[in-house]
Amino acid sequence: MTAVAYAGDLGPAEAYELLEQDPDAVLVDVRTRAEWAYVGLPDLRRLGKDVVRVEWTRYPDGARNDRFLDDLAAAGVERERAVLFLCRSGVRSVAAAEAATRAGYARAYNVAEGFEGPLDADGHRGSRGWRAAGLPWRQS
Repeated sequence: MTAVAYAGDLGPAEAYELLEQDPDAVLVDVRTRAEWAYVGLPDLRRLGKDVVRVEWTRYPDGARNDRFLDDLAAAGVERERAVLFLCRSGVRSVAAAEAATRAGYARAYNVAEGFEGPLDADGHRGSRGWRAAGLPWRQS
């Protein structure tokens, strides 16, 4: 079995609980600008927090954001904080958590299932993930 190259996976409810309990924990949404605008964002206002938005891949060309770690630092995400990475289904966020871990973020987590969850048997998203868990979210 291969070791996880980041702090670990958290389900959406576990991620929200960590954000709630740790005042320094930060949620980084690594989806694209289009996803933030048209699909929605987690809403952490009840916790007195904002979601940090840093694209893992750029919109519209889908190219990898080579400035990802620089953008993360520029957003004020410090290496000693718990950093929870979220994407659509939990794939890009794994890559982001791995990259952050290699860069010295010791507490980089992946939010498993992401915002919309993986495809179901009918090829649809939405039956799992942040929104399906009933966690706060909003349209921008």
